[in-house]
Amino acid sequence: MDQVDHLKSLGSTTKYHYDEPSVGILETFPNRYPNNPYLIYLNTSEFTSLCPKTGQPDFGRIEVKYAPRDLCIESKSFKLYMFAYRNHKSFMESMVNKILEDLVAACDPRYIEVIGHFNARGGTDIKVKRTYRDEEKWEKE
Repeated sequence: MDQVDHLKSLGSTTKYHYDEPSVGILETFPNRYPNNPYLIYLNTSEFTSLCPKTGQPDFGRIEVKYAPRDLCIESKSFKLYMFAYRNHKSFMESMVNKILEDLVAACDPRYIEVIGHFNARGGTDIKVKRTYRDEEKWEKE
């Protein structure tokens, strides 16, 4: 049976943070199949943040693909984490890097990929991709 007693966000009144994304928002649960390499996809199609210079909104979608090790990201906490970017001022490149680093800190995956697809502004759309694989741990598994 899946362990859920430690989860705070799921099934409770939701507290929203719209300007302070942090790894502390992310919750995890034990991977019941840590010896089976498999992929989990988490995608949000309504990502919103603010330009750090103009304060204008930026819109896009974030795709996450990861191979869990011992922990999986709980999906409601992932949603709340994404909401925390709503009034956060940062460049798109910085946000994709922060998202990946926070997810790695939260669940120590075998592999993870984060892609930000940002809507066009002034005729130019931006796609930012970052991947991570712990080479030392990867080789031992």
